[in-house]
Amino acid sequence: MRVLPGERLISGNSEGAPLPDSHSELPPVIRRTEFVAFALAGLLLIAIVAVLYVGKAFFLPVVMAFVIGTMLSPAATFLEQRRVPRGLGAVLIVVAVTTVVAFVVALIASPVMEWSSRLPELGAQLKDKLHVFDRPLALWQELQAMVGGADGLPSVQLPKFEWVQPTLEFLSPTFTEFLLFFVTLILFIASWRDLRRALIMTFSDHDARLRTLRILNEIEVHLGNYLLTVTLINIGVGVATGIVCALTHMPNPAGLGALAATLNFIPIIGPIAMFAILVVVGLVAFPTIGSGLLAALAFGGITFLEGHFVTPTIIGRRLALNALAVLLALAFWTWLWGPMGAFLSSPLLIVALILKEHLLPADAPQLPQG
Repeated sequence: MRVLPGERLISGNSEGAPLPDSHSELPPVIRRTEFVAFALAGLLLIAIVAVLYVGKAFFLPVVMAFVIGTMLSPAATFLEQRRVPRGLGAVLIVVAVTTVVAFVVALIASPVMEWSSRLPELGAQLKDKLHVFDRPLALWQELQAMVGGADGLPSVQLPKFEWVQPTLEFLSPTFTEFLLFFVTLILFIASWRDLRRALIMTFSDHDARLRTLRILNEIEVHLGNYLLTVTLINIGVGVATGIVCALTHMPNPAGLGALAATLNFIPIIGPIAMFAILVVVGLVAFPTIGSGLLAALAFGGITFLEGHFVTPTIIGRRLALNALAVLLALAFWTWLWGPMGAFLSSPLLIVALILKEHLLPADAPQLPQG
């Protein structure tokens, strides 16, 4: 029998049936249908992100209300068990939370307004304090000139304060967004039980209903525990910061402590911003750089202990948030929705992890162990 060049005989085959070349039997690494599916999924993801970015004025208050409402729903359930109507309980909870937030804002706003009215004067004082770095910068310029480098660093220049008003406008949502947030929050807490039932009954299959129920229960429990735990931790950080500021004779220690507790709700960015604020306030308030940095250094120690020991011990075991995932989620949501997106990054990451655990269980196909 004649064997073609692209074929070979199978050993032990009496009929000598030709075997096609092995290269023609290998399946493609990525099939065309899979590539098309990946491309469509990518386009869908880009479209969703674009819609969330363009529709920030609508989606941000609604998503914020949904997340915070899910966190506060256990409190409404607790009041309902004490024979308080759920609608009335939702109003009481929102009023109580708003009162606490307004009190914290009042503590922070008073020194902020006072310091903002003295920005040019404070800037001149800070510039005079930073003249101590002129000599090291001059030495650096001489060293660069000796090695034939580029022009040396200029003397210390403070940024202009023209960014203050645009920053406040960026941080302050409009009245419509505030109204949409509060109305949605109250209605969400009041009707959360009906919404759960409607979402569960959407599925006709018993297993799908059971899985949806488990997902919703776990999201509610985890977000409620996250809010309670993080709030207690941040209150502790704020109290410790206020005590440190009082011991180091910083101006308005209560306001600085409240600001530290508030900014600590934003991972990574919040503590860094608070450290920078303490450095600036200390350099302006004290005659020497060493005494002005005491409060900032003490705050750095507090946040180091909180970030590496307290929070991982309490939250890490329960939620197991990966540091890289937290950083990427923080960067993405901050870019998408600003400071409020930074606040929502960790809760939304928790929701994503819970969905992953239930929709992609451990018995799903895994990578081979090498």
